[in-house]
Amino acid sequence: MASAPQTVEQYIASLPAERQTAIREIRKTILKNLPKGVEEGIQYGMIGYFVPHKIYPDGYHCDPKQPLPFASLASQKSAISLYAFMIYGDSESEAWLKAEFKAAGKKLDMGKSCIRFKSLDDVPLNVIGKLFSRMTVKQYIEKYEASKPASAKKKSK
Repeated sequence: MASAPQTVEQYIASLPAERQTAIREIRKTILKNLPKGVEEGIQYGMIGYFVPHKIYPDGYHCDPKQPLPFASLASQKSAISLYAFMIYGDSESEAWLKAEFKAAGKKLDMGKSCIRFKSLDDVPLNVIGKLFSRMTVKQYIEKYEASKPASAKKKSK
């Protein structure tokens, strides 16, 4: 059994060639537009973008040892998945994203925060760039704090 990748480069190297290309291009766009303070690494077995404990000491309420997830990028069996946590439960951001995909002439395949792509041709990189640059870390933390379950809010006080 192969061990799980410990770095982003190891993760990408473990993918089939066509997925490596797509993930590298999406990652390049994300890194160019990542809000100041968000870091990249492996989180939950995929490429993660997160608010580190030095900025948000409470961490993720589901697992406080983990930094606060901002987004994740993964190559899965049938699609490339971009988990855009910054739009989770935010109807305004979701409406913005739908309009941006439509304006780019792309079909949006999305769950609550998971955007799925079959290939790089399906990815409007300019829209992904805008998505990542729309929110500061401070705004994200405020939004996250406001949306946390009441039981999690009690623990962090």
